[in-house]
Amino acid sequence: MSKLLFDRPYVYGYGEKYVAVEDDLITYIGSERPDKPFDRVISGKNCLMLPGLYNLHTHAAMTLFRGYGEELPLSRWLNERIFPAEELLTPERVYAASRFACAEMIKNGIVSFSDMYFFCEETAKAVLESGMKANISRSVVSFDPDADPSKDDRLKEALKLYDEYNGKGSGRLRVDLSLHAEYTNTERMCRYLAGEAKNRDAVMQIHLSETEDEHQACIERHNMTPAEFMQFCGVFESPTVAAHCVFVSDGDIEILKNTGVTVAHNPVSNLKLGSGIAPLNKFLKFGVNVALGTDGAASNNTLDIMKEMYVAAILHKGAERRADIISAESVIKMATENGASAQRRDGCGVISEGNKADLILIDTDTVNNIPSFDPAYTAVYSANSSDVRLTVCDGEILYENGEFTKIDIERIKADMKKISENYFK
Repeated sequence: MSKLLFDRPYVYGYGEKYVAVEDDLITYIGSERPDKPFDRVISGKNCLMLPGLYNLHTHAAMTLFRGYGEELPLSRWLNERIFPAEELLTPERVYAASRFACAEMIKNGIVSFSDMYFFCEETAKAVLESGMKANISRSVVSFDPDADPSKDDRLKEALKLYDEYNGKGSGRLRVDLSLHAEYTNTERMCRYLAGEAKNRDAVMQIHLSETEDEHQACIERHNMTPAEFMQFCGVFESPTVAAHCVFVSDGDIEILKNTGVTVAHNPVSNLKLGSGIAPLNKFLKFGVNVALGTDGAASNNTLDIMKEMYVAAILHKGAERRADIISAESVIKMATENGASAQRRDGCGVISEGNKADLILIDTDTVNNIPSFDPAYTAVYSANSSDVRLTVCDGEILYENGEFTKIDIERIKADMKKISENYFK
């Protein structure tokens, strides 16, 4: 059993403390040095310790399309660039791109992510090899209203993934079920998959009201908003993570609150694609659980939750012309505790004795972090992902001072360069 002692970093929520980790748990937080041997003592000098970060919406393998579909709105971005590129994906390419995504996220202090894509067995392998956590899902689309969902190949893949991989890696890997969106699915499929999720007590992942066109088209088709439609189909009877929610009514937000849906707020992707600004302040006022997501690297272009924290914190202040509209503490909670809750990971997302040892150290002795009057302000407004010095997941050091412990980063970089250079040949 590995035993680590962090020597007096500034621990978020506690101040300057010793933190002991044994195996995968935090076993001590205090002012006195524990009188016992440790395998290693890690200096916390000039470091801020935060819980590991959570990325609640991404498409890991889309690191392969970083920078490929720039300056296009969502509909054109998808139809002219991404969908044709995805036709050329293979299991080998998804595996390489997923490994690369895991490396990027670990380096940026992310310990867990929620993923929607395909060739998901390859993403699962990448996650298990990396040492991090993930909730992955095979996203389902359906267009024939007369088709039998039980015979749909995509749905079969989703259920097979659940049966074979859910709980692997001592629980680090979890499998959710996923409907891509209302506009890419029939009512029959939505109802069927909602039933499968309920029977398995599985989390559902969906895209919801990402653009105004999507939102209005759903009303024209069903005389319901996307949120009303998903509730009508029984999707929200299971724990659900709804990505984007840019165009939602007050009635929709009430539905999200009452059904316990988590909104995965993706401010950078929504801005970059010109989709709009989600009503974050209303979510918080209504009491909706909000977590943060990057979306895929094709629309972001990075997998960096610290950047999402910064943008989320400042965007809504400017949009609503109120500097106090959202606090740094609430943004940190979105990136940690709220994300862990949405993934149903008990004992995660908060630094506390008995909780999982998912921790990051941020270097505060950098030109952008001096002086530091308040750790929350430093974490959200001053620090960036290049300041992450160490990432620990389930008590295991995955990244430290530029070095990965479980990932051959040079091999992964070489593989990605080779694939991208020859992708369209």
